[in-house]
Amino acid sequence: MNMDKKQYKKYADAHAKPSPIIKNCLFAFLTGGTICAFAELLRFLYSLISFIPSSQIPTLTSITLIFISVTLTGLGIYDKLAKKAGAGTLVPITGFANAVASSAIDARSEGYILGVGAKIFTVSGPVILYGTLAGFIYGVIYWLTTLF
Repeated sequence: MNMDKKQYKKYADAHAKPSPIIKNCLFAFLTGGTICAFAELLRFLYSLISFIPSSQIPTLTSITLIFISVTLTGLGIYDKLAKKAGAGTLVPITGFANAVASSAIDARSEGYILGVGAKIFTVSGPVILYGTLAGFIYGVIYWLTTLF
């Protein structure tokens, strides 16, 4: 079956089922909102504990979210949630933790050094690279605009 790009697109469009955009957006919004609301609840609960300095509460909240995300990924629950909720599970810290943990889980059969160690950042590496690059560019632009 030899097709050019236009023929293939026409074939694919005719056979693909339509995506429920409104439903997907609603699920993503509700899931992402629930994760963020849970983070705010954690921040509030940590603020009630008197021996935790207020400057450490955001860090502790982030660490807790990462731990929960990695645990749910390891148990196979996070992926099932992501299939239903879509982009809502990509709330930055939980989605990033899921990406790193998933890469490690997928590569564990190849060993700890050549598998997990070498491939743990295959998905999240570009995020780190381009996030750092974008931060650098933003910093240079900010610096240049403050000179004048």
